[in-house]
Amino acid sequence: CPLTGSSSINFLQENPIKEKAKAYDSNEPEKPAGHQPSIYTPLKERKADFLEKNQERHSIASQSRSKFQDLPSTGKQSQPLAKKDGESQRRFHKCWTLLLVLLICISFLYVLWSGIPSFLDETLSSRDTQILQEFRARMKKLKNTYQSQDPRLWKRTRVLLEKHLNASHLNLEPAILLFTAGQEAEKVLRCLSNEIADAFAFSQNATTIKINGADKTILDSDVVKLEVDDELSSGFREGKKVAVVHRFELLPAGSTLIFYKYCDHENAAFKDVALLLTVLLDEQSLRKSLTVQEVEEKVRDFLWEKFTSSDVPRSYNSMDTDKLSGLWSRISHLVLPVWPEKGLPVEGCT
Repeated sequence: CPLTGSSSINFLQENPIKEKAKAYDSNEPEKPAGHQPSIYTPLKERKADFLEKNQERHSIASQSRSKFQDLPSTGKQSQPLAKKDGESQRRFHKCWTLLLVLLICISFLYVLWSGIPSFLDETLSSRDTQILQEFRARMKKLKNTYQSQDPRLWKRTRVLLEKHLNASHLNLEPAILLFTAGQEAEKVLRCLSNEIADAFAFSQNATTIKINGADKTILDSDVVKLEVDDELSSGFREGKKVAVVHRFELLPAGSTLIFYKYCDHENAAFKDVALLLTVLLDEQSLRKSLTVQEVEEKVRDFLWEKFTSSDVPRSYNSMDTDKLSGLWSRISHLVLPVWPEKGLPVEGCT
């Protein structure tokens, strides 16, 4: 019994210690045999745990710092983008403002210029109408005076000259008319050509240049060329709109080459003028049955004979067939016959 009691007492005393040891040993790895536990072992483990946790906290803090450091870089990158967006918006607004101002200016100029031409057109059209009415009235009066003339003469003359009187048409070449007649209609040829030229000039408040070939027949060809050139140039520069050259066939042959300058279809010295030439044929009368083409051929053959014949004076030697062909192509744009008139008044016709 005493043994039993002492054993139980010893068991009770050792049991708590053993339980604590077992509990502690259950949380620790097995130690090799013969190893003696040390009181420093829990301290080392705690230190290791502390260092490990400290490292974890350090890594977390470093990650946080890296993230925090990345934030300014993102902000720095976003700042240029925002700046660029602002600049693009400002440019966009400037472009729209300039475009709006440009549209307003264009609209204003359009209204301004559309109003000015209309005013000018009205002014010019009224002036053109007045000029055309004046010319037509004078031509109508002439037609009533010269009643024996071919109706085609009035129609073709009026159409050609009215085209030059209409300012809406750009004149690229002068108006050239050649009137011809037989000996019996010499006076009518002179009077009619003068009055048509005056009707054209007066409607534009201008005067007529008149050159008489009969007055220059015996003069030197070069002298006549200079005289004719001076009369036409000075007259047209002074504002005269038409010239009449009477008896073209009596001019020295070489002098007629000056009309290259004034009758050319493309390079005439004056384009907004008219030149009327007259040719009096040698034959007594010109048959009314002749067509316009036949009349033209008759005048051409007559001038060929006049300007290239060996029987003519020395001043005619400067003309040849080639030069005459070029001259004829320039002056024969419109060849019209003139017939005699009965009861033509002598007054007012020189």
